[in-house]
Amino acid sequence: MKFDLDITFRKLHIFMAFMQRGNIARTAEALGISTVSVHRALHTLEENVRCPLFIHQGRNLVPLPAAHTLCEYSQEAMDVMSRGIEETRKTAGIGQGRIRLGTLYSLTLRTVPQLIMGMKLRRPDLELELTMGSNQTLLAKLDEGFLDAILISVSEGEIDLNRYEVLPLFEDDIFLAAPASYELDMQALADLRDFRQHKFVSLAEGFATYQGFKEAFNIAGFEPDIEMQVNDIFSLLSLVQAGVGLTLIPGRMKSVYENAVQLLKLAPQYQMRQALAIVFERNREHDPNLLALVAEGRMYSRQRLSADSADG
Repeated sequence: MKFDLDITFRKLHIFMAFMQRGNIARTAEALGISTVSVHRALHTLEENVRCPLFIHQGRNLVPLPAAHTLCEYSQEAMDVMSRGIEETRKTAGIGQGRIRLGTLYSLTLRTVPQLIMGMKLRRPDLELELTMGSNQTLLAKLDEGFLDAILISVSEGEIDLNRYEVLPLFEDDIFLAAPASYELDMQALADLRDFRQHKFVSLAEGFATYQGFKEAFNIAGFEPDIEMQVNDIFSLLSLVQAGVGLTLIPGRMKSVYENAVQLLKLAPQYQMRQALAIVFERNREHDPNLLALVAEGRMYSRQRLSADSADG
């Protein structure tokens, strides 16, 4: 038998609600829709099934035996589909007690631990799988379905907003980082042209900070002498601390190497900010694990904003 494509789950849902309540007005109230919508759904369902389901007795719509039969099978269909969706989501690793979270290395200092602690309070049984990497790597893993959400630096036009939801967390300034042993005027703004003769170290291509590094030196008008490239920001700062070279880093790293590395504010022409955000697929927005992450992300963003306002 060929099914009429107009027999939708929505129509069956309204039909089952009516069969339970026996009254169009009460059905409409329970579902939060108009009586016209209920009547239309029942009428078109009857047309789609191609047999009488109801008779009119005065102003009342009374189900025929055929309607009771359809209701019984509709319930079975709903139950099967509900289990099917649940099993499908399990297979995809969605909505279960596990979330696969990707993050930049630099966000593991303060941001990620705070988000995780908050999520565990909301969902005590939640298991979390953490992956660290570059912006480029994390976006690719999210795109391929290997991660449920990522915490990255976002720039305009980089994220497909039709596919992904972006929840802003905070913004961070970029600084010139030098060993603490260097004699520098910490009150002066750093003009990169004054450091033309210095060696530099940087993150590898694909990291958000590397992109900012390139843009800053393009403005300065020279190619920096890069001694070494690394794949995580902690190694980068260790190289700076050891005197291998200078670099550009976000201000959130200051507290880690406060006594070993000094951060200089850049001159106006080089100043830039990173916008950090949580990114996940829009069709996952009702996933309870992601809802917990989003709730904690919003709280964290408000806390950062309040703290920044107080500092200002």
